[in-house]
This record gives sequence, structure tokens and C-alpha cells, in this order.
Amino acid sequence: MLRQENSTADAAVLSLKQLVEFARRYSPYYAQLYQQIPSSGWQLCDLPLVDPGDYWKGSCSLTHWPALTAPISDAIVFKTGGTTGAGKLSVYTRSEWRAFVTRFGRSLANHLNPGDRVANLFFAGDLYSSFLFIHGALTHMDTPICEYPFSGMMAPQTLIDQLNQHKINVLAGVPAKLLQFAASIGEQQLPGITLLLFGSESIFAEQLLLLKQTFPNARIASIGCAGVDSGLIGASTPECLSGEHRVFEPDTIVEIIDEVTGESIIEEGRTGMLVVTNLTRKLMPLIRYPVGDLAAWREPSGKPERKFVLQGRSSLGHRIRIACSSIFPDEIDALITEIFGKQQWQIILSHQDNCDSLTLCIAFTGSDSDADTLYHSLQERDRSFPALLETKQLKIIVEWCSQDELICNPRTGKLQRVIDRRPYITGEEESDRYQKLPA
Repeated sequence: MLRQENSTADAAVLSLKQLVEFARRYSPYYAQLYQQIPSSGWQLCDLPLVDPGDYWKGSCSLTHWPALTAPISDAIVFKTGGTTGAGKLSVYTRSEWRAFVTRFGRSLANHLNPGDRVANLFFAGDLYSSFLFIHGALTHMDTPICEYPFSGMMAPQTLIDQLNQHKINVLAGVPAKLLQFAASIGEQQLPGITLLLFGSESIFAEQLLLLKQTFPNARIASIGCAGVDSGLIGASTPECLSGEHRVFEPDTIVEIIDEVTGESIIEEGRTGMLVVTNLTRKLMPLIRYPVGDLAAWREPSGKPERKFVLQGRSSLGHRIRIACSSIFPDEIDALITEIFGKQQWQIILSHQDNCDSLTLCIAFTGSDSDADTLYHSLQERDRSFPALLETKQLKIIVEWCSQDELICNPRTGKLQRVIDRRPYITGEEESDRYQKLPA
């Protein structure tokens, strides 16, 4: 059982040793995972990485989920996404959630000034967290600002009227929503908007151009990097370029791990998978949890709140963020197996003309009707897909291929499950890009 004091006070930052001992004692999942780990003398790198597929087994009901350390009684429950409709559930005690949004809210002071008027355009409903999370963060800021919690369902002209009426100068939302809004008002400009804060998705070169044309006086920045499953990951600060964030210390330990060797990457500029340990969550511990992103360090080892840059999705990632939706490779595999039997396959992600493309390459001799069956099954299992396809924010392509056409890792020969070819902007490239933006 969780200690009583944790239900009445904000979640405290634990030492890694405290967290591991607690998780091993109260969570069946971690008890099994750490069977070979001694009670003392170990280091972080000695702990095995969490396998997301194993970790989330049983999370749909919460009744017999081995990852949990206590029954669900004093908690808030969210979905983490998924293509099956049921999704996976992520839970916080109320004190953990309060600490989560408060800490993130304090980081927003990096971008917001006293008196700013912020339109919250994130999405809510069906256990989705982003609107409530940003609302909580804005509510718990020390900086005095005014929030207008519209959500992402506002009609464009209605939103324009509200922005003008309330003299709102900051928009916060997912890039797809901000871009849809910008495209819907044509050549009209909104010079009163001075800041766009985006989250949940990455943003690309031509998207920056479109947003800058509609909001000529706006600075465009990440609102921060966090997930309802993984918790705090990285804070956004004004000097961060696109994709760059600073580690949330002391709440979070961030590692970058070589996907092939499993070794921890210390040096700058070398790409690996992003792994997070959350030191404030005890009900649903996350210790060495791969969040599904690739990243590289931007600063030397030992620097406080060390800066890192996101670099697309990991080939080992358990969740793919595409347009403003999420899909899980494990669920894609289950769907392909259900329809065609066990096959080898991979996903190739690309981006052009404000549209994300998901090409599903399957080593199988299928027909056009087989492709249509799979295409429609994907749409049926994610309610967001039809709208994204209709508005041309998403394209899904099913291709049949031979086994030798699938792309493998050149060093290991292993099949690369996800290949992300979307043009992420990083480093000096973004500085150059901003020099070319229209005034």
C-alpha cells in the first residue's frame, strides 16, 4: 500500500534507490524484472530497461495490472492512446498529478509574461489528458496570466471573434490544430498573437512558414516535452532550438541509450533512444522506460538540466505519433497477423505539404482488396483517422514487397520496424530557417 502521507501531500522527489526498493517490494512487475538485481551495490545502468509491451499488459482494466504498487482508490486515470479503441491506461495519485502539473507550470514561466492571455486549444474528452494537463499547468503557474480554456473544438471564425474580443495574445495547442486554424482563415493575418506554444507533435519547415504567415509577430516554441505515460521529460526554454529541451531535474533522470549495444551514451551529438526514469511516481513507477523517441545530447556531461534534442521516432519505439494521433506497432502487428497470418513488415514515415504519410510495407503477396481490408481496419480501430484522412493531414499507404526489400539495420541485420524520414528541424538549420521567414 502507498504510505498515508503521500495521499495528503504533494508527491516528493525520491532517490533512485528509494524508488527501486519501493517498486520491487510493491509491484509484481518490478519484483520479477529485478530478480537478478542485488539489494545494494548496483548502478542505474545495471537495471534492465522496461519492455513497454510487457509493462502495459493488464493496464486496460487496472484491476490486475502487475506494474501498479497499490489498488486504485485515490487516483486520476487517463488513456495513453492506441489503435484498438481501448488504449492503455495511465494512472496518478491526485498528489502525483498535482506535482506533475505544478512542476510543468513553473517551466512555462520561461515563455509567458505577466498579463499574457492564453487560449488553451488542446483536446479533451474520452480520458484524453492534454487539455486538462495544460489547464492544470497554467493554473499552477506563479506568473499571473489569464487562461481561456476553449479546447480544440472551436470553429475557426468563432475562435477569431473570441481572440479579438478578449485580446488574447498566446495560442497553445497541437501543431495540427494551429495549422488547420491558419489554413482556414486564408490570407488573413493575426498580428495580435505574439506567441504560439505547441505540444504533442513535432513541427516541420513548411509548417513554420505557414504559421509565420498567419501570425507574423508570433514567436513559435515548444510548450515542453512530457507524456501522460512517461511524465516529465524536458522543459522548453527560450534559447532552445526546434526539438531541444532541458532535463526536468531533479524530478526526472533522462538517458540516451544506443539501440544496438544498449550502452548509455554520454557524448554530445550521438543519437540513441530516449529513456526516462520518473522519481515522483510511486503508484505506477517508471524506471528506465523507453519513451519511443530518438535523441542526442546537446551539452557536455555534468551540466545541470542538460539539453538534448529530439530526432524522430525510435525503431524500437512502442508508440508512433503521426498527425495528431498515436499508433502502436504491437497493435499493427496483431492486426496484420489477424488478417494475413504472421508476416514481416515495417512502417516508413514521411512528411510533405503539411501531410504525414504512413507507408506500411508487408512482405506478403497480397491483392488490392487485401490492402483495402487492412486500410479500412486501421480506420475502424482509430476514430481520429477518418477526419485526418479527409482533411489531408494523414495519408496511409499499404504496399506489398518481398522480404529482401525490407530495410534492416546495416550493423546488426535486424529488421527496422519504424523508419522515420520526416524532416525534423534541428540545431543551426532552424536558425537559418527563421532568417528566411517573412517579416
